[in-house]
Amino acid sequence: MKVVIIGSGNVATHIAKALHKANVQVSQIWSYHYENASLLAKEVNADAINELSQIDTDATICLIAVKDDAIAEIIPALQNFKGIVAHTSGSVSIDIFAGKVERYGVLYPLQTFSKTNAIDFSNIPLCLEAGDEKTLAVLRRLASALSTDVVEIESEKRKMLHLAAVFACNFTNHLYALAQDLLVDNKIDFDLLRPLIAETANKVQHELPKNVQTGPAIRNDLQTLKKQEELLKKQPNLLEIYRTLSESIKKSR
Repeated sequence: MKVVIIGSGNVATHIAKALHKANVQVSQIWSYHYENASLLAKEVNADAINELSQIDTDATICLIAVKDDAIAEIIPALQNFKGIVAHTSGSVSIDIFAGKVERYGVLYPLQTFSKTNAIDFSNIPLCLEAGDEKTLAVLRRLASALSTDVVEIESEKRKMLHLAAVFACNFTNHLYALAQDLLVDNKIDFDLLRPLIAETANKVQHELPKNVQTGPAIRNDLQTLKKQEELLKKQPNLLEIYRTLSESIKKSR
């Protein structure tokens, strides 16, 4: 099996490295920036290409791992590709391929990726969808080489899964950043929060989040809520976020 990777960002980088580690041949890397494609290609013993017309016609799968808005721009250039064309997005429907390529699918890794952080792919949920059963079988074989957690999930449910991931990951990390700003403004070390963050994340590995909610809002501790709102009175944006989240927590009791 040979795989072509379209893209050189966070997702493309981690997938390419995971494939290489699993002894799946990554034959080519294409990127909007050839220099980035070349750097990644060297790490996985692949060839960097600067034109989509140069794609290896013998490749089994072409994985499109670019930002969501760019997927539609890439597909027309792949209409003569004989293998499977799949994207890695959580929020883009499989229907984007319909009538444009013959064999197509989705391989969505449910994880947050940064180029500087090594990821163990073996337990990452890989969510699959395909235009036909034969294509699905090939994607499943590829996914199973990377992870023990491979699931089939159709587009509408995958979109909701991705949305849930935004709440659980992206929004949560933004709240960490806001907490960091509060601490920096008051000359307090962010490291003091790290054990709390780790324990909060650890709890939901074994319990449902609603069952382990803590804090003044879930207790309806009105005096503490009022005092903390006072601390934020000069930061209206944070005050609005604080009130919105506190009300949401109170309503979940």
